[in-house]
Amino acid sequence: MAHALVSPNAAAYTSGLDISQTLESARGQVEERFLEGGTVLLSVMDVLNRLLSSLESVTTALDNKEASDTGADLRATVASLTALPITEEGRQQALVSLAHTGRELRKHVADMQETMRYLRTFAVTVKITGAGIAEFAGFAQEILERIYSGTDEVNRFATHLDSLDKEVKLAASFGASVSKGYADTVPAVAGALRDDAAKIAEHRKDLGVIAREVGAIARAVQSKVASTLSALQIGDITRQRIEHVQATFSLLEDFFAGEDGPKLDAGARRRLKNVIHHLTAAQMSDMCANFQRDSENVVKTIASFDHDMREILKLRDQMSGQSGEAGGNFMRALESSVSAAHEIVRQVDAASRQADQVSQSTIGTAAKLSEAIGNIRAVKTDIHYMALNTNLRCSRLGEEGRSINVVTAELRIFAGKLDDSADAIVNGLPALETAAGRVAPAADAGAGNLGESLTSAVGNIRSAANLMEKELKVLAENGREVATKISLLIGKLDFQHDLGEVLAGCADLLEGVAGTDIADISDLAEMIAPLDRKIFKHYTMVQERNIHRDIIPASEGNTPAPAEAAKAENDEDLFADALF
Repeated sequence: MAHALVSPNAAAYTSGLDISQTLESARGQVEERFLEGGTVLLSVMDVLNRLLSSLESVTTALDNKEASDTGADLRATVASLTALPITEEGRQQALVSLAHTGRELRKHVADMQETMRYLRTFAVTVKITGAGIAEFAGFAQEILERIYSGTDEVNRFATHLDSLDKEVKLAASFGASVSKGYADTVPAVAGALRDDAAKIAEHRKDLGVIAREVGAIARAVQSKVASTLSALQIGDITRQRIEHVQATFSLLEDFFAGEDGPKLDAGARRRLKNVIHHLTAAQMSDMCANFQRDSENVVKTIASFDHDMREILKLRDQMSGQSGEAGGNFMRALESSVSAAHEIVRQVDAASRQADQVSQSTIGTAAKLSEAIGNIRAVKTDIHYMALNTNLRCSRLGEEGRSINVVTAELRIFAGKLDDSADAIVNGLPALETAAGRVAPAADAGAGNLGESLTSAVGNIRSAANLMEKELKVLAENGREVATKISLLIGKLDFQHDLGEVLAGCADLLEGVAGTDIADISDLAEMIAPLDRKIFKHYTMVQERNIHRDIIPASEGNTPAPAEAAKAENDEDLFADALF
């Protein structure tokens, strides 16, 4: 029977209880470190989820349909702005046509004024010629008054046309100035608006690309964190295996104190202790090898987080930089362009109001002219019949009324000319109203709508920019927190430092206590079978069972254990059995 050789360093550990106390210290450190590491990992997972959530918000803001619609609205507004010179040119042509129609009517009015001067002359002649004839004195005065009344109507008619002509000239002059301003400013302003809108769209596109890159890295880190959390089960496995070693020593002490213990002599007790020391040393050695391997993989995975986080922070800074100074410049440039566009719209409004005034004034003037024409025709009719009556009376007077008869005949002829001028004016009034109608379309609400569209488009773009700034700020804060958590995690989960050394020290201690040779206890197999079964029952891993059977072979009473392993009929059972 061979005896174990005990190292001088292990001489002090004369009982399993002493060794269990050392193992308890190691177990406590494993539990504390892995619990702490798991807590940090969960906090990292939480902040990663927030980071991905803020990225989702950024992506939503970038893909915002309203923002896209706003860009389309701005482009439509720019198209309307570009059309202003053509619209103003059409209005200028309408004003020119209106002025031409007014001048044509003015010619006929001038003819009527000339006719009225002749009529006044003939009426005065009638009055002078018939001064010696009593029945013509009052009659001549009545004709003269009617002619004066007609003259006033014609002069008012002329005044209306003169006023209209001045308004048309003023509108045309202002419109010409506006039209020249359009030619100088509209193309540049419209081009600037188009460029600013394109830059903002491109800026948002670039932010979208960076956001997707950040998301891809963050999801990769999230996956690594999840796998690391899964790999942390090595800590739980290590803790359990330490507990199993502690339980082995405890069961040995219980066995010695039980009814079978006194049956063993001192030599048998030493041999059994030696075998148990070798068993626990083998379990600890295997556990240390597994811990070393798996914890090293965990540390490597966590170390790779550092590079990932630097990439995330770099991309975050790119997004913050683009949305900060560059984004602000885009908005300032856009608002400057819109301010210039608003100035143009203000001019459009002024020109439109003036054109509308001209249009309404023209329509009103046409109505007044129609009424005046009726009055002038009435005067003409009165003069005609009065002159006709005069002719009849002159015929009865014979030679005495001959001179008056000649003058009144001329009076009737010139009164008839008023009809010709009146007809020409009446025929020209529809053309005047039509020309006024062509001026009116430029005075609709289009300019106001254009200004509202500009204000609305820029307001929407600024709202989108503010939303983006807010979401990027949240993203930056989450990115910074992730980086901080990762840095803390690397320090907390460095299991190789201290903890691995503690476990290796425990394994070395057990190997020192066990010595180099394993005692032969084959003669004690039947007596220690209950102890063997109790120790074996504690194991949760196939690996532990295999190590156990390598050192303490199964006796006939312990055959059910392999049968249990045989129950694993598929890969899932084998995997579960390997872990548990």
